[in-house]
Amino acid sequence: MNLSEPHLKNLATARDILLTPFGLDEAKLITTLGTMFTHRVDYADLYFQFTKSEGWSLEEGIVKTGSFSIDQGVGVRAVSGDKTAFSYSDEISERALLDAVAATRTIARQGAGRVKVAGSVLPTGGRTLYHAMDPLASLDATAKVSLLEKVERIARAKDPRVVQVMAGLAGEYDVVLVVRSDGVLAADVRPLVRVSVTVIAEQDGRREMGTSGGGGRYSYDYFNDALLEQYASEAVASALVNLEARPAPAGAMTVVLGPGWPGVLLHEAIGHGLEGDFNRKGSSAFSGRIGERVAAKGVTVVDDGTLADRRGSLNMDDEGNPTQCTTLIEDGILKGYIQDTMNARLMNMPVTGNARRESFAHLPMPRMTNTYMLDGDRDPAEILASVKNGLYAVNFGGGQVDITNGKFVFSASEAYMIEDGKITYPVKGATLIGNGPDVLNRVSMIGNDMQLDSGVGVCGKEGQSVPVGVGQPTMRIEGMTVGGTA
Repeated sequence: MNLSEPHLKNLATARDILLTPFGLDEAKLITTLGTMFTHRVDYADLYFQFTKSEGWSLEEGIVKTGSFSIDQGVGVRAVSGDKTAFSYSDEISERALLDAVAATRTIARQGAGRVKVAGSVLPTGGRTLYHAMDPLASLDATAKVSLLEKVERIARAKDPRVVQVMAGLAGEYDVVLVVRSDGVLAADVRPLVRVSVTVIAEQDGRREMGTSGGGGRYSYDYFNDALLEQYASEAVASALVNLEARPAPAGAMTVVLGPGWPGVLLHEAIGHGLEGDFNRKGSSAFSGRIGERVAAKGVTVVDDGTLADRRGSLNMDDEGNPTQCTTLIEDGILKGYIQDTMNARLMNMPVTGNARRESFAHLPMPRMTNTYMLDGDRDPAEILASVKNGLYAVNFGGGQVDITNGKFVFSASEAYMIEDGKITYPVKGATLIGNGPDVLNRVSMIGNDMQLDSGVGVCGKEGQSVPVGVGQPTMRIEGMTVGGTA
């Protein structure tokens, strides 16, 4: 097998951190997996993980909190049909591993489907989407504090109405090793960094907040002066805009979504409904609809885990499968779902490399990576000019969605009124309400300015959180329900 040098280094790193210090090697892991097949199971895997993470936060001009943690362990899984047995240990040793395996042997089923465990494992992989380095070591403690202090100085200097600045710096070094019963051995070394900025501005007794930030699979060197200036400027600008905001009107109206982060609405209202587990169980509004029109013409949505250095990207998923770019909706037609191995097998569909887990202590599930809508052919200025009266939403806060019927509610943290084709005044308290499949069919214009978010996304599902990316071009939606405060 021809493997790239970076992948071999990842495998060597994983062995050095997760196996060798504990007296383990591939032969012992294969023997361990073999003991799980005393019962009828279709598949089994071992997921080793070492994670080193830190967080720093500044408030009122000083770094008030800091955290550092190291976590490691192994998860053991056996799959039979649609049943899964899972156990984990935060101790890595041959004895702990055998104990975890013994706990999973409670699974068994009658009938066919038994697969013999491989006699050996072979390394697989080769993609390198990001550098395999420890970002926590890329700056010393003094430099990390200085970075946060610099963000605060920049933000406060922007406007005298800024009364409070909060800044955060977070980094993670993650090493994973997957050993599967079908003979796959795969490893990944995953860096992740993020800077966040929150600004509070005050005017005439009124206080408003603005936020910004970003990151990705980089070292801390990514946060140069120009980027810190951008984050601070965006946070201050958002807070100042909200100081001038009027109460948002309510009712059905034309809504224009800005590019980039507003793609979080797609992620929640559409993306979760296209995950394989919900569709296999028939609980999604998109269940059984492949080949049908679920969106207006021109709407193409993909999930792409292969973008270099992006927060949601992975060289491999948490089952050791390479990530890929999966077309979910093409020109309005539903083409496929996001799949892990088990759901893909049960649905007789291809694996898409979307198995993700929060840690070794959690089961993998089909999850999004970077989910976004592709460009259309309209100039964004043309889209705005086409609106007689409507809402322009450029940033979002929280939201929620009901997977079973696609209904969602999202609050806009920065929005403006459009009158006679021009952006006029900012509004506060606008809430977008709708149904995912219905809203997709109300898309009438798609811009040519697709952007990805700055690298801040976190997705929650069944109690597990994973980093993700979102994106979209400017988009016009007809007759969308807006809940307001006016």
